[in-house]
Amino acid sequence: MLGRCAARALGALRGLREGAPPARSPGPSRRLLSSEKVSDENHSLPKPCWSKDMRLLFDQFMKKCEDGSWIHLPSYEYIATQRSQDFPTFIHASELINKEKLSQGRLFTKSFEDGLGFEYVMFYNDAEKRIVCVFQGGPHLQGMPGFFHGGAIATMIDATVGMNAIVSGGIVMTANLNIDFKRPIPLCSIVLINSQLDKIEGRKLFVSCNVQSVDKKILYTEATSLFVKLDLEKKFD
Repeated sequence: MLGRCAARALGALRGLREGAPPARSPGPSRRLLSSEKVSDENHSLPKPCWSKDMRLLFDQFMKKCEDGSWIHLPSYEYIATQRSQDFPTFIHASELINKEKLSQGRLFTKSFEDGLGFEYVMFYNDAEKRIVCVFQGGPHLQGMPGFFHGGAIATMIDATVGMNAIVSGGIVMTANLNIDFKRPIPLCSIVLINSQLDKIEGRKLFVSCNVQSVDKKILYTEATSLFVKLDLEKKFD
């Protein structure tokens, strides 16, 4: 979650708050994260593997973005490495990891071929501190035959509430995630993941979430989470 998409999402929010046209999705005033290996392909744009329903939902939310009330958040393939002057904490931690392996790091949700794993797009409402993620899961996310694996749902919940915490508080990490699985989700279906920032207490950000069917008649999952804004000057082992 500490990737280039977060930096661009924060940049888009800055642009909106400063009165820039929302359709342009302006980049950040300064690069929060940099990388030696970065793919510029935005994976939150329509693909041939997207179903008709997912494309329709995308178009509906893009329509909401026209007046600036919602922002379309980009999504990229590679997690960025950090500049030492900006992120001493992570540079210290990365010294414990083989540099070659670190350079091969790739966002987990983007490690599947198109249509087989995680296909999703997120939209953010700054006034309501809310993110809606349109998620289409592929056949390689199966758990029990015919249904999504619970870990795949947990991954997308963490990605959604985590992005909500990032755009609200900056660089954060998950401290706690509680998930209540109410109903199994049929494999290859489309769901809406609704995330809401509930409160901020110092460095702590509390975010809640639910997973619903597209028609909002079925509640599949509920979750609460706690994120902690990192102290970038503090080193850890």
